[in-house]
Order: sequence, then C-alpha cells, then structure tokens
Amino acid sequence: MSRTRFAPDRGLTTRMVTTMFLLGLLYVAFVAILIAVGVRAVVVLVIAGGFLLVQYFLSDKIALFAMHGREVSPQEAPELHGIIDRLSAMADMPKPRVAIADSDVPNAFATGRNQKNAVVCVTTGILRRLDAQELEGVLAHEMSHVAHRDVAVMTIASFLGIVAGLMTRFALYSGLAGGGRRDNNNGPPVGLIILLVSGIVYAVSFLLTRALSRYRELAADRAGALLTQRPSALASALTKVSGEIARIPTQDLREAQPFNAFYFAPALSGQSVASLFSTHPPLERRLAQLSSISAELGR
Repeated sequence: MSRTRFAPDRGLTTRMVTTMFLLGLLYVAFVAILIAVGVRAVVVLVIAGGFLLVQYFLSDKIALFAMHGREVSPQEAPELHGIIDRLSAMADMPKPRVAIADSDVPNAFATGRNQKNAVVCVTTGILRRLDAQELEGVLAHEMSHVAHRDVAVMTIASFLGIVAGLMTRFALYSGLAGGGRRDNNNGPPVGLIILLVSGIVYAVSFLLTRALSRYRELAADRAGALLTQRPSALASALTKVSGEIARIPTQDLREAQPFNAFYFAPALSGQSVASLFSTHPPLERRLAQLSSISAELGR
C-alpha cells in the first residue's frame, strides 16, 4: 500500500499475498497438466497476457466507457470536487480524476492501477439520494480502494481465470471436448482433460478472487470510516443505497450487475446470492463492523 493516512490493514495485505500465492501455485499446476497432456498453451497464454495488460493499463478508461461515465470539471460539479479535494487532503494522496455516470442506480466506484491514474465515479442516482456526509463516507470508501491498490491486485488475480476460461472455450470450439482426439489409440481424450481441468481451475480461482473481493470491501469500509471519523454516515449511506437499489427496475439492475465488483454496493434486485459467489459481504456484516468502529471511536 502506498503511504497515505488511510488506516493500514494487515488483514487485507495478508489476504492479498495469500490469494496471489495460491493462485500462483494453481497456475503452475495448470500449466504443468497442460504440458503433460501435450497441449501447446503458448497462444492462450499470450492472448490472456494481452488481456491482462490492456485491463491493467486501461482499466480506468474501460470502466468509464462501459458504465457511461464522463469526467467532470470543478465548475460542472463543485460540491463533488469539494468533497474529493477534502478527502485527498485528509488522506495525503493525489486527487483522483472525478467522473459522473448518468444512471439512476445509486452507486459509485473507483478504478485505476495506481494513485496517479485513478478515477472516482458516482452515478447521478447516488448524488440525488445522499446528503453531503453520506456521500463523503462513500467517496472515502472508494478512495481507500485506490490507496490499497485494490484494482491492480484484482486485475492480476483475475489472470488465471482468464486463462482457464480461454482454455475451456478452446476445448469446446475445437470439438475436443467430445473426446474424439487421443494421443494414441488407448490414450485419454485430451480435449476432455483440458475441459475438466480448465473448469476446475476457473472455479477455484473464481472463489479465491471473490473471497478477496469481499474482504477488501470490509477493509475499505473500515479505512473510509476511520478517515472521516463518521462511521454512522457510511452506515446510513449503505442502508439507504441498498434500500434504493431494491426499488430500481429489474432491467436497469441487470445492466449494472456485470460491474458489481467495481461498485460500492452490489446491484441486486433484492434476491439473495450465495455468499460464496458474492463480490460484497452481506449488508448486515458491513453495518455490524461500522457499529463496532463507532463504539471504538466513542471510547
């Protein structure tokens, strides 16, 4: 983590290192199996590496384009810029670029590979619904993601999933999954092995990155609340945003759901999602942590 006044989180650092280590082991095992069954995975690795580099260096531009966000000047959004100016000074970090997305879904996100290339974006929906203190809590949460370099870590962590996904498609589209091609008359079906191994690797990497994603949201809540010293404002924003999301039309939520990993709160239509597959921890857990922080600050 770069030096800022956001509270350091050893738990987050430990989980980041552990997740990357486990994904690294999984990657080595995956490549070893592919080589053992005679697959030349060079092309897949090159393609996946290209995706990784594009996502890493252009994540801010891609996210803004996908979510219809546009950068705004201090003249266009003086109150929003004022809050981010204040938080940047409090956190002793460079001011990120500021953007607004024209969407009624109340949410916010931060992206960018480091503090110098970061952008914080809020939707018009959240600007209409939150007061200044609640919005400050949300933006402090998002800026803590930038300080912890969460986007860079999650991008790198997703590499193995991309490779496994490409290998699965390769096996399916090439017709190998049917088991037609064998190394010899008595050998195992190479395509089926590729499909099964790739599916397992994708599932494991998916669960590892989702677990890390849930913890980083808790870490961002804690760091943001400690920076502003107003955990109750962040708790109020969480409660309000979660309640308002439940009232958003289903079609709008479906359009927003692919970007849940970026968002302050997941765009769900009130339906429960298995915690193992969620990008965010349950609302109750986030509120309980903020309540505990309030108690700590009140001592």
